[in-house]
Amino acid sequence: MVEVGKFITYVDSVGRERDALVTAVWGNPEHNPAINVVVINNDENQRDDYGRKLERFTSVVHQSNQSAHGFYWK
Repeated sequence: MVEVGKFITYVDSVGRERDALVTAVWGNPEHNPAINVVVINNDENQRDDYGRKLERFTSVVHQSNQSAHGFYWK
């Protein structure tokens, strides 16, 4: 079951798997809902005073609901 604060695998738009943290759950957490996630930017040059910059993605669907090769969680 997915819930806020849990780590999941996010697959980005080019099919690369990335560790992500769930920040919101949209729907029944027991039925693979859409979620919002935050990930660390892959570009080491993208830094600020807090460290590596973050990226946020919203309404990310579960792999079972996505026919494309990316932009889903599993």
